[in-house]
Amino acid sequence: MARGLASQSQHGQLFAPDSIRFERLLPGPIERVWAYLTESDKRARWLATGSMAPRLGSAFALHFDHAGLSPQRAPAPDRLRHFEGGCTTQHEIRRFEPPHVLVMTWGGGREGPSEVTFELSEEGNRVRLVLTHRRLGDVDTLVDVAGGWHTHLAILVEVLEGRTPPPFWPLFERMEEEYRWHITSRRT
Repeated sequence: MARGLASQSQHGQLFAPDSIRFERLLPGPIERVWAYLTESDKRARWLATGSMAPRLGSAFALHFDHAGLSPQRAPAPDRLRHFEGGCTTQHEIRRFEPPHVLVMTWGGGREGPSEVTFELSEEGNRVRLVLTHRRLGDVDTLVDVAGGWHTHLAILVEVLEGRTPPPFWPLFERMEEEYRWHITSRRT
């Protein structure tokens, strides 16, 4: 198997040294996809639980249970074993424009939180999701985030298509390795 990204259109695209963008075409309608971004019970099926108040400036927590995203269980890799019980992160809504735009802060590194933007637009009976993650800092963070979003979005696609999603950890490890190769090869 050749190294690198097999399907560029499905992989996140770096558009700045600290930013990556993903696009997916999902089954609609747009209100359904919006619900999977904003409603805790639906978001829990592909990303994380956590109630968010639908207004600018509201703070909220997301609780991630990566192993619980699929009925096909797989353990976390040894280096990430500390995530097996889940983890909780803090966020704040920066834009909330149903059902088209959701912008939130993400985590908080040395330079403050990064920012995630979800943009939805209708294309016939499908919905284009554009996910942009900015201000990611160093290469290791960029690789980790790219692999994570790629994996979470793959699970979202399976859930919205009515299929059983793959276990998180094996897919994440594979995607992280691909992104590490892709990102570091661009910088050399």
